[in-house]
Amino acid sequence: MSRIVAVTACPTGVAHTIMAAEALKKVGASMGHEVEVETQGAEGAKYVLSQESINAASVVIFAADIHVDPTRFQGKPLYAVTTSEAIRKTGEVINAALAEAEEMAAARAEAAPSAGRKFIVGVTSCPTGIAHTFMAAEALRKAGEGLGHEIKIETQGSVGAKNVLTDEDIARADAVVIAADAFVDTNRFAGKPLYETTTKAALHDGAQVVRSALSAAPGAKKDLAERVSELKKERSASRTGPYRHLMTGVSYMLPVVVAGGLLIALAFAFGGIYAGDKTGTFGWALMQIGGGGAFSLFVPVLGAFIAYSIAQRPGITPGLVGGALATTVGSGFLGGIVAGFIAGYLTQFLNDRIKLPQNLEGLKPVLILPFLSTLIVGLLMIYVIGPPVKIVLTALSEWLKSMQSTSAVLLGLLLGAMMAFDMGGPVNKAAYTFGVGLLSSNIYAPMAAIMAAGMTPPLGLALAATLFKNRFTEDEREASKAAFVLGISFITEGAIPYAARDPLRVIPCIMLGSAVTGALSMAFQCTLMVPHGGIFVLPIPNAVGGLAAYAATIVIGSIVTAGALFAAKRPLKTEAE
Repeated sequence: MSRIVAVTACPTGVAHTIMAAEALKKVGASMGHEVEVETQGAEGAKYVLSQESINAASVVIFAADIHVDPTRFQGKPLYAVTTSEAIRKTGEVINAALAEAEEMAAARAEAAPSAGRKFIVGVTSCPTGIAHTFMAAEALRKAGEGLGHEIKIETQGSVGAKNVLTDEDIARADAVVIAADAFVDTNRFAGKPLYETTTKAALHDGAQVVRSALSAAPGAKKDLAERVSELKKERSASRTGPYRHLMTGVSYMLPVVVAGGLLIALAFAFGGIYAGDKTGTFGWALMQIGGGGAFSLFVPVLGAFIAYSIAQRPGITPGLVGGALATTVGSGFLGGIVAGFIAGYLTQFLNDRIKLPQNLEGLKPVLILPFLSTLIVGLLMIYVIGPPVKIVLTALSEWLKSMQSTSAVLLGLLLGAMMAFDMGGPVNKAAYTFGVGLLSSNIYAPMAAIMAAGMTPPLGLALAATLFKNRFTEDEREASKAAFVLGISFITEGAIPYAARDPLRVIPCIMLGSAVTGALSMAFQCTLMVPHGGIFVLPIPNAVGGLAAYAATIVIGSIVTAGALFAAKRPLKTEAE
């Protein structure tokens, strides 16, 4: 005897729907099978199939003349016919459905991995969605295959998701690993063993990350006290990590800033420095799009997605409004950051504290939470947060604008060293976020120093590996080509493979080169209106102020890095002796 579930449906949900359901039940019973049927029509579903019935079924039959959502039946063999076929050829339909279920089971058994071989899925993501995202994915793939497992990793990068996990992939996965420094929605992995870590951990020891993901798989049953304790720990962990929330906001904000900066640069190219005052001209139009449009949005977007990272969708509205108010009251990007965190944590607090009857729970995310949190965040931004943050931002802006050459050089020195210290880590991102935020205050010099200093480490290493071959392994010399491309693209993470192999020598050398680059950029008063793009933004008119000097700072810093590496690293043959 087989257990079968079925759904019958026709446009009216009356005659054919009921007749097909009765035929399937009666004929199925006469054939020795247990059949449960759900009927769907214009008035909705009747006798809705329970999830327990679906899980126990051998096959699902759709006898329908309208669309039926198959989401509930993922992983089950589906056999679809019209209601007429189910009424006229009921026995044949049931036999064909069972035969298809047997074929599917046989195919799965044939494709099943050997004992001990597991199928792992994962997602990697970093704030910029460039280097760490793809490097972590590759590290996990190699580690998984090296341990004898099948692995598929989805990358959530700057160009969108690649190698996207399908429902079938997730359904057959033995474990899920999330290696991310930005927010990743894990709802689709509900019910699966899940291990979350950083991209840095995946890069440093991918094999251990894979083992940790597999060890998270359910084993012996745990008593209620243990389960409650683990849930509390997981919930507590999910509510920490301000750096991660900030980087999520930065990752969503970055495309807005890049587009706005390029458009402003083009406006200056077509209309001169006063392009925004020449109403109706092409330069004026570009300024409206870039300055009036994109740049007016990046602080609200920053606030919205910081809140989204903390409280998910209900946090977007208060974060967006709080960010917009930060711009209005003059507190700028600092106010947007504060607004985002307040909106996120406040929305999460309200969501936990407000209890409604089950039939009214749907009102919380679309009505109650956005309304209350937006109201509170708005009032706080106008009366409490906005004024003091505006004073701080104004003082900071005025200080930076009034800096003389000596203090500017010191600032560039510090920012440059920070960019090279952890090559895309928290210190690097802190310096980068500082520079991006100042763009909204029309302060462009720190951003120039930051990008130049971020390009120098991989460029200097590529130069050293090319000139001083006896100080680098064959793999490092081969990797220098990729490091050069990453360097000119402003992807500091290209230096990570070298630093991971020899951190005590490499990191001080690249910090020295980047510090020199940042100091020279500030001393030459170079400016940059675009927060990313490497050398590819240099040809754009007015995107870079002091173009020749700016290019020279990058070259000088790379040479300093290479020279320092020559002095610090001994020839490999000598070390072996």
